[in-house]
Amino acid sequence: MNHQHNGHPHAHAAPPSRAETWRTAAQATLHCLTGCAIGEVLGMVIGTAAGLHTGATVALSIALAFVFGYALTMRGVLSAGLDVRQALKVALAADTVSIAVMELVDNTVMVGVPGAIDAGLSTVLFWVSLGASLVIAFVVTVPVNRWLIGRGRGHAVAHAYHGGSR
Repeated sequence: MNHQHNGHPHAHAAPPSRAETWRTAAQATLHCLTGCAIGEVLGMVIGTAAGLHTGATVALSIALAFVFGYALTMRGVLSAGLDVRQALKVALAADTVSIAVMELVDNTVMVGVPGAIDAGLSTVLFWVSLGASLVIAFVVTVPVNRWLIGRGRGHAVAHAYHGGSR
């Protein structure tokens, strides 16, 4: 379909198929999960190794998940030529909801599994719980990201800066 904008014709591509939208949401969630998982695991490992109480360990994990999640997005948009301030704005717009949902889910699972955070780094309980929490967070966050993308928000904001290669 062609439209005239300011005297210039513009062709518009057909909207993405349902499968493409779900695939894009899964890819966006996987990208976001990568940054979140780095921060989450690092926070859980540091907090557990340092003997921090559960609240401090969770707070550290959440903070690091946001830092690493935003950093991965910023890396991509900085390479597209944005300055740091603009890249941060794009990262905040693209990832805040996704990271928040993931952190809510994975930390709820970690706290909800009796003894998981206090189990210690050398236990199967700690690592299985942490791995399961990240998988559950991914499954819960994909539909959230699909909803956001469908409304031009979330990953759709960053998509314009690196051609969808997230």
